[in-house]
Amino acid sequence: MHSSSVLSVFYCFAFSLLAVVAVNGPATAQNAVSVVSDARVAGDLKRTRFILDMDGEVGYSLSFLSRPYRLVIDLPSVTFEFPRDFTPKGRGLVRSWRYGSISKGRSRVVLDLNSPVALDKTFLLPGVQDQPTRLVIDLTESSPDEFEASVGRAIAQTLPVGATASVPDEPKAEEPVRAADSNLPVIVIDPGHGGVDSGAVGSNGTLEKAIVLNFARFLKQKLDKLGYYQVHLTREDDKFISLGKRTKIARGKDADLFISIHADSITNGAETTRGASIYTLSEKASDRMAAALARRENYSDVIGGVDFSDEPEEVTDILVELTRRETKNFSIHFARLVVEELKSATTVIKNPLRSAGFQVLKSHDVPSVLIELGFLSNNLDEKMLGSDEWRERVSDAIVQATNSFFRARIAQQ
Repeated sequence: MHSSSVLSVFYCFAFSLLAVVAVNGPATAQNAVSVVSDARVAGDLKRTRFILDMDGEVGYSLSFLSRPYRLVIDLPSVTFEFPRDFTPKGRGLVRSWRYGSISKGRSRVVLDLNSPVALDKTFLLPGVQDQPTRLVIDLTESSPDEFEASVGRAIAQTLPVGATASVPDEPKAEEPVRAADSNLPVIVIDPGHGGVDSGAVGSNGTLEKAIVLNFARFLKQKLDKLGYYQVHLTREDDKFISLGKRTKIARGKDADLFISIHADSITNGAETTRGASIYTLSEKASDRMAAALARRENYSDVIGGVDFSDEPEEVTDILVELTRRETKNFSIHFARLVVEELKSATTVIKNPLRSAGFQVLKSHDVPSVLIELGFLSNNLDEKMLGSDEWRERVSDAIVQATNSFFRARIAQQ
């Protein structure tokens, strides 16, 4: 073996040994700029997410190492203060992980990987209310050649808060390249209630109809900026629209996705029940709260004085039924994507994916979900729903889920 090869092997071994010693060293660092209070791994062998909870915003960089496969997260000096019984656990593409201080002013987390991975995206979410700042890293399965091509390249160095980075393949244009509008997926966003129907009212007078309209407009702007979608609102101002008309608007636009936005209230457990949740259509409600919310939302037409006498009878054609089943599967798939993104962005209720007989979700050929942003009956949620930082985080989460849902079509564009 040539001397240069021997030295190369020696340095590779020495660096690996140094990393092992460093990240298993003291869990605190002098002059720490932030405290890391929690960490977790979620996902499977196809897609895995790693999350660090911190009390402040920090710059960071990522790099891949091979033989064995690892992802290194370099941070400024931070203090690791995990719960007393905390144990780093791997899952999916991450076999295990380690952390610690590696030198004065520097900390590191090392993910030991089960197989080659690619960086799908990474972003830093600012803290809102009682939610910590979160560093989120999404990994997907890859090939050995693709992984090796990423080794040695620093990724996401000192990334600003709220930005998203991935492994750069080639220079990108300053503006997104638009496909013909006719080829773009169509999304209809439905701000609930409006006009005479104010929806829920918070203890401080916050109106659901105003909160959800403001959020829907903001979400539409974010999706429009991407250039990937045609986005429409069922209402753009404070006016009443019947539930049936909302679904007709979606079908009239040939929508590929219908997102109804709400911020409801409950009576039982109002002080303790808070957080976001996502609902899909089911004739049999998943639980009592889902059933109660559906009854409340379906009452909107009664408030608006809608005449039901001209409503068509239920269609029982077998092709329609097959379409309904397919649509339901797509709806559930999108809802799961939203849940996973929201878990990193805001508080969610226990078992956030639920179902009930919401009238507004009954388009048999349009994948449809109803997102409850939070509960105006809870003082903390009411305050949070009026926060610009919270709106930024949650809208980003829904955009990420939407991009994942339409990933194949976006790639074709």
